[in-house]
Amino acid sequence: MKQKTSIFISMILCFCLLLGNGIPVKAAQAPLTSLTFDMDYYYNTNPDLQAALGYDYGSLYNHYLNFGLAEGRSGSAEFNCLVYRNNYPDLQAIYGNDYYAYCVHYENSGKAEGRSAAGEALPISAEVPANTLIGSYATAYNPNISRAVNIALAASRINGVVIQPGEGFSFNQTILPRTAANGYVEANVIVNKKYVLGTGGGICQVSSTLYAAMLTAGLPATERHPHSLNVGYIPEGMDATISGNVLDLRFTNIFAEPIQIQAVADQGTLTISLYKLCN
Repeated sequence: MKQKTSIFISMILCFCLLLGNGIPVKAAQAPLTSLTFDMDYYYNTNPDLQAALGYDYGSLYNHYLNFGLAEGRSGSAEFNCLVYRNNYPDLQAIYGNDYYAYCVHYENSGKAEGRSAAGEALPISAEVPANTLIGSYATAYNPNISRAVNIALAASRINGVVIQPGEGFSFNQTILPRTAANGYVEANVIVNKKYVLGTGGGICQVSSTLYAAMLTAGLPATERHPHSLNVGYIPEGMDATISGNVLDLRFTNIFAEPIQIQAVADQGTLTISLYKLCN
């Protein structure tokens, strides 16, 4: 009996050591090569991870597999999983949302086939309409409470914004400071893992819905921060919190065409869509 207990304890200790060293849950899968995961690149291009995880390969690799791929973060200078998936419908039909499989495909054959994974869109043929929907997401909210005012206001301020190729977008700068003078009202906000009243409560639903639309478009964020608590209006890992001038949602237009944001808050449904525009 003592021997069995000792073996069991040893197994638990080994498991804990693996977790402590940042070994991913998907450890049974073959490790990715530097084509799709370059630790230095991932560390240097994600300041939020620098603060949270430090310069540790296991922790960064684990984050990339379990969160970064689905969040639209680039694992290397030449590979973004969502861009790779969205560029190639034939791969989508095979792999669906198995993000790891796209990495393996690119390493084993995609690069050799000349497929693009670095954020470059496929050439647009003459048959493609001038304004092409590339991503969209909708979330629900209560239209009868104060945060609805802030949601509608922030949505109106990003609606119609056009981002040129290579140009950056800042959610914070676009929606203006959250003050009464700018039209924002008090509503619940999350501060230190607690809900408190604050001017502009609800705007994070707009930034989160935009971020979710970016994910469907294969448009990676250059800055994005999760909430300290789970929010009910969007799945975990798809949210993007905003705080003063400290936390922002930012992206750069990686496509060859301008992108336009369309945001509509109507009767409890917030819909944000991203379109490519004809030059």
